[in-house]
Amino acid sequence: MWTDSHCHINADDFTNDREAVVARAHNAGVKYILNVSDDIAKTPEIVDFCARQQNIYTTVGVHPELADKYPALTTQQLIEQTQSPYVVGIGECGLDYYYNSDIKDFQINILIEHIKAAQETRLPLIIHNRDADDDMMQILTESYRKKPFTGELHCFSSGAELCQTALNIGFYISASGIITFKKSEELRQIFATVPLERLLVETDSPYLAPTPHRGQRNEPAFVVHTGEVLAQIKNLSPSELATITTANFLRLFNKVKSHE
Repeated sequence: MWTDSHCHINADDFTNDREAVVARAHNAGVKYILNVSDDIAKTPEIVDFCARQQNIYTTVGVHPELADKYPALTTQQLIEQTQSPYVVGIGECGLDYYYNSDIKDFQINILIEHIKAAQETRLPLIIHNRDADDDMMQILTESYRKKPFTGELHCFSSGAELCQTALNIGFYISASGIITFKKSEELRQIFATVPLERLLVETDSPYLAPTPHRGQRNEPAFVVHTGEVLAQIKNLSPSELATITTANFLRLFNKVKSHE
């Protein structure tokens, strides 16, 4: 029983076959799907989709690439959209200096609002981080000291120091299709050190399709391929890894269980 802990099946890439994509995922053994929101304005639309599906949930957040679109985003705006039983987390949010270093200040400001929302609601925070390890470590650590919160580093591809910093405050680390790429040996070595009880697996669909589908549109059914590689890294069978990561998902996103 697999879980895709992070995907975007409400993206335009799935306009023509969204229902079929969900069916293929379930047929591949994926029971739970977290259909993450990256634009707060689209959350109601995604909630409506989740309500018509089985075991599909969502979140509320603003991707760092859109930070300058929401300069006045408040904690309360985020919290207001968590009332739906299908909204089980805060994010994705975070820092991305690879393409968007020119809006760094906007990103930091709204990341802090997301953290406050996670602290107040006790819902897990979903963090996107790219080329911003130092700032992310500082913000997470300082915020946690003020008031604890939980969450995950999604699609993790950063350094070992950020990984350990996140683990130290109780975060989970999520593997995407990147761990299946030939040039990702250093990343696989980091995942070898992550405790089993803190591991998640995801697709980040429609992006980052794992080998053997690299270069294609990604979809939740492909989480099986990423999971198989992660299982090899952890010296487990795929079924064992699937059971562990699904249990971890339900522990972290515990609102899923309360809704069921």
